Amino acid sequence: MSVIHNAIEKRASVAPDWDAKAMYFSLLAPAGFSKNRAETSDFLFAKLRETSQQPSTVPVHVEQLEAWLLEQHAVVGRQYQAYLAARAAGEPRWYFSSKAHALYFLRVAAPTKMVDGAWLYGLTRHWHDSRFASLLKIYLEELGNGVEAHNHVAMYRKLLKANDCDDWRSLDEKFFTQGAVQLALAANTEAFLPEVIGFNLGYEQLPLHLLITAYELKELNIDPYYFTLHTTIDNAHSGHARTAVEAVNEAMPALADPRQYMARIVAGVKLNDAGLGAKALLNHFDLMGELVRLLQNKATIGQYMHTHRCVIEGKTLNAWLADPDEIARLLYALQKIGWIKRHQDPEQSHFWQVIAGSQAPMFGVFTAYERQVLYDWIAGDALERLPRTARLGPPLRMADPATGAKADPSQLRGNLYDLRSGHLMTKPVPLPGDFDQEATMVRYLQGLGARRMDFLVDCISPAEHYTSLGLCATRHFKAYLESPDPHIR
Repeated sequence: MSVIHNAIEKRASVAPDWDAKAMYFSLLAPAGFSKNRAETSDFLFAKLRETSQQPSTVPVHVEQLEAWLLEQHAVVGRQYQAYLAARAAGEPRWYFSSKAHALYFLRVAAPTKMVDGAWLYGLTRHWHDSRFASLLKIYLEELGNGVEAHNHVAMYRKLLKANDCDDWRSLDEKFFTQGAVQLALAANTEAFLPEVIGFNLGYEQLPLHLLITAYELKELNIDPYYFTLHTTIDNAHSGHARTAVEAVNEAMPALADPRQYMARIVAGVKLNDAGLGAKALLNHFDLMGELVRLLQNKATIGQYMHTHRCVIEGKTLNAWLADPDEIARLLYALQKIGWIKRHQDPEQSHFWQVIAGSQAPMFGVFTAYERQVLYDWIAGDALERLPRTARLGPPLRMADPATGAKADPSQLRGNLYDLRSGHLMTKPVPLPGDFDQEATMVRYLQGLGARRMDFLVDCISPAEHYTSLGLCATRHFKAYLESPDPHIR
């Protein structure tokens, strides 16, 4: 039994039951990494033990990674072509039964997507170590190199908001495990460096589910750009998948046992299996259950909003809504009195008419996501036969990835190191206005001297990098990192 396996067993055997959700948000809180390091270390040992028996095709010899990478991508490519052929032959969607199902997936995947790239954050304090140059390059690209339109977390936030399903913070604890693992790796990089590199190796490989998700989202009038971006940047030729393999070689310890190093790399790859994966999230969807949950949430306020003249089967609507356990029975009662006509066009149901449309009595009470869940449930078996615009909304206007990104980092005012000329900027920095964060950042950095990189590292944390301050700091961090002048650092 290996040394690392013994350590995992010893630490994991005393680990308590973890609340992944509480850990997730505690790590995103100010000073969360330093405050929770010991606890999250034990959490990682527990997850390493849980995933240790997962099968893995990753070779144990570093020189075999190149061939493995190409074969993995070839396998996924063949699987995707088989999927496309099946769809062309008339098979229904493999993943999403309806648009509500797809939106549900976006919501429950959010705790993971909202910390995209977080596992690499711990390496930013080692920016001066050339062994980690490839990993830092990936991290900065996950952050969009400081351009909001390319920042992965900012992109996902916009996707959720555009579809009115951005209330992910109220999700159950089980949906936060994978995100908590990524944040815990960031907090404990010093002790889990090979596992971080291995996790990155596994995460950056192109999975089949990413390709199918992008294809079916577009089919359902949901902007797939976040997912299509990951299919391109994770390619095996020049993308993150290739860079992840190079990073394993670059960080190979000169004096340590390479076999033990690779064993920990493989253990890190397996950590990708902690928590609920994409397939599990897809299978977790229950349309009726989701509708009941949404109505139960509405009922906390709605139980006080209706007059006593609204009576259904001898009970006022307020009385129905006052008991969360009665919501499912209320839906059946509405069907019984004809207010809901299932497996028909929802426009024929009075209940739908009450909530949908700008002139509806309950206009604005239900979000777009909530209305989609209700619409798909009422339509039932008739859903796919209804007009496309009625069930999916107007034709999708694809987001322009260049929108908001035309202000190239090299063009952004305030970088101390001018990426175009390769020299320090000599023009005096103007006094900042109340909304001129770039100029404020420049003036502040000028006074920090050698401490500026530590300050920037704090600003590009998983909790901050997608904010305006974090984006600005990312641009400066990248500029300093790429400076040919050692004094600029």
